[in-house]
Amino acid sequence: MAQDGASEATVLLTGGTGTLGRAVHEELKADGARVRILSRRPRPKDVDASEWATADLRKNEGLAEAVDGVDVIVHCATAPRGDVAAAKNLIAAAKATSGRPHLVYISIVGIDDIPMFYYRSKREVEDLVASAELPWTTVRATQFHNLVHSMFAGQRRLPLLFAPSIRFQPIDVRDVAARLGEIVDKPAAGRVPDIGGPEVRTAEDLAAAYSKAAHRRRRIVPISLPGGTFAAYRDGHNLAPSSVFGTITFEQHLADREPQSH
Repeated sequence: MAQDGASEATVLLTGGTGTLGRAVHEELKADGARVRILSRRPRPKDVDASEWATADLRKNEGLAEAVDGVDVIVHCATAPRGDVAAAKNLIAAAKATSGRPHLVYISIVGIDDIPMFYYRSKREVEDLVASAELPWTTVRATQFHNLVHSMFAGQRRLPLLFAPSIRFQPIDVRDVAARLGEIVDKPAAGRVPDIGGPEVRTAEDLAAAYSKAAHRRRRIVPISLPGGTFAAYRDGHNLAPSSVFGTITFEQHLADREPQSH
């Protein structure tokens, strides 16, 4: 997994206990990498990591020890607030090491055109990564199945199921993890092609699939909202139809979920 393809490389994984991070962790372990997970908290009992680094990206605590001796940093940690400060701290720590770790960043399709604060911060982090004077690779992915799923699961107590009048191309985190595994195993490549899920579908269609999997039929109500963000989604800026990478469909994602999660 090192830049020369050596499977014994050490990979620092930020956000390793999150939805995507857990999938990336499993992918990297299967590929033979030595994985060091960075987290603010002590190692949970259900996480079998090669190494564990307790550090805080936003407070800039413990990062020197976390990045020491790593060949690759896969930066999956993210939050609605604080991403830019976290990236600055991580990059500074990486640049201060004796080595030059390959910095791999996962971003989101459409952040140039969808006017959301969170997306603007992701774009700023992309710029920080590109200008860090480290080997780097950034890949953008479409929305995860988990996000679409949670949009509908959050309405489970409502008598109706509301669906925005937009399209999604959701991708499974396991497919994203597979792509990140490929990137880690190769030299830094800068901005690489976006990746999207196997199907472009309306939110109403996805809502129907969710309702069927949940064994609860409800009337699906399409909704349209004012503002630039909804307009950008309606115009398809969140899609990457020419960059299909994922193979796991939304129905397969739903089938893999525990029944109570529906």
